[in-house]
Amino acid sequence: MSTTADFRNGLCIEYNHGLYIITDFQHVKPGKGPAFVRTKLKNLKTGKVLDNTFTSGVSVVTARVERRKFQFLYSDDIGYHFMNSENFEQINLPQEMVTAYDLLKEGQVVDILIHAEEEIPLIVDMPLYVELRVEYTEPGLKGDTANSPMKPAEVETGATIKVPLFIETDELIKVNTNTYEYDSRVKE
Repeated sequence: MSTTADFRNGLCIEYNHGLYIITDFQHVKPGKGPAFVRTKLKNLKTGKVLDNTFTSGVSVVTARVERRKFQFLYSDDIGYHFMNSENFEQINLPQEMVTAYDLLKEGQVVDILIHAEEEIPLIVDMPLYVELRVEYTEPGLKGDTANSPMKPAEVETGATIKVPLFIETDELIKVNTNTYEYDSRVKE
């Protein structure tokens, strides 16, 4: 059991007969009335995010969750196949459990949240940034730099990312997996 004072991003709690992970929280002390905590909770089964308010000091049941390193092997019509980096055990997960699945490339190491008591995989947690090679993009027009324009670029995993005009085909770029936005070039 924990209280709202123990809330932090990434904490997994049992709420409304489901497992939720706290993605954002804010302690609020209004001028009048009791303090409370605003949270954004992500359902680990459905992926839906809901806003919820807890009264400050209320008890919540925390779920014991472990982060384990897995390497992405391949995907097929059955699902996404991962291998545990420590004991080489392989697991297969459906696409719904893999966040930013279209930015996942073979050999990439990810964290998989495992429910400790039941040994059930809950969700694949991608790193915040991934490095991907641009497979195809249109050439940028010289001098067209007003308002920092962007153009679509297809990366090696098949996803389409908006990139600045100076990015060319076969360049390595850094992409944010939460927002699908271009971050920077990667020097090789």
